[in-house]
Amino acid sequence: MGQFVCMGAMLQCSFGMAPSSLMIPNPLRPKIQNKLQANIMDFAPMVNIMPFGMCRSLANPTVASATSAAMGVLTPMPCIPVIVAPWAPGGKEMVSNLPALMKNCRAMCAYGGNITITNPGYVSNTSGK
Repeated sequence: MGQFVCMGAMLQCSFGMAPSSLMIPNPLRPKIQNKLQANIMDFAPMVNIMPFGMCRSLANPTVASATSAAMGVLTPMPCIPVIVAPWAPGGKEMVSNLPALMKNCRAMCAYGGNITITNPGYVSNTSGK
């Protein structure tokens, strides 16, 4: 059984240098421990998914340009996530008529980053799950 994800969940990108947190601007959502619950459509960059500090992906044009200018030395640049598809796979339960966002879901950045959920955003009352 997976864990539901709420506003404030901690996210990590495989090319990012810092964690980020999930934001949910819609106040009309079910809540867990008074935190808004997320669904798979909460993937909008700079709305739901904030930057991950600096980006190290050469697929990111700003990183590629800075690395080229540094004679091939990888030069991270500020992260601006580009997520083009919803979180997957999603839960069986519904949140606001869409599949719930679960801790095992992943999102992909257009620059190759694999975005994972490292903390669901609330304290679980069950042990071992």
